[in-house]
Amino acid sequence: MCFSFLDGVSARADDPRVARPQEGDRFVFPFGDREGQLITLEDLPLGGPQQLAYPMDPRTKTVRNGSTLNLISLIRFDPAQLTEETRELAARGVVAYSAICTHQGCPVSMWEAHAKNLFCACHATQFDPRDRARVVDGPAPRRLPMLPIKLVDGVLTVAGGFTGRVGGERPS
Repeated sequence: MCFSFLDGVSARADDPRVARPQEGDRFVFPFGDREGQLITLEDLPLGGPQQLAYPMDPRTKTVRNGSTLNLISLIRFDPAQLTEETRELAARGVVAYSAICTHQGCPVSMWEAHAKNLFCACHATQFDPRDRARVVDGPAPRRLPMLPIKLVDGVLTVAGGFTGRVGGERPS
């Protein structure tokens, strides 16, 4: 199933759950037994696979899950495996990307273990998370937007906005 780039547009614009990740936000598990709990470095296996996450405002505890466009992939690598450009926006080898494909807005929720690439099952696009989610194969027209992160008191924290537009191609 693909997500529309308009996802969340019908929600109230002032609803903090639909706001894009904000500087200072933390990352929480999006579903399952640990839904809403803080994601730590120890939760991210070295070399992947990715952990899906939603940003959360640490002051209000508001989870920004009102739009699928806020779904994030967190992956931890040895920093030496990252390109210099990627390393600059990472925190201790952890990278954060939009988990929404730039082709048609499907979730990029799979992992190609051999190549250590993010994989969109809708149309088989692969993204290299060690090189700012460069398109390796498939129809996606551009990289996944990266979300700059940093460690604050040992906690993964949003350090700025996405490096590009989140979501799939817009219809003509």
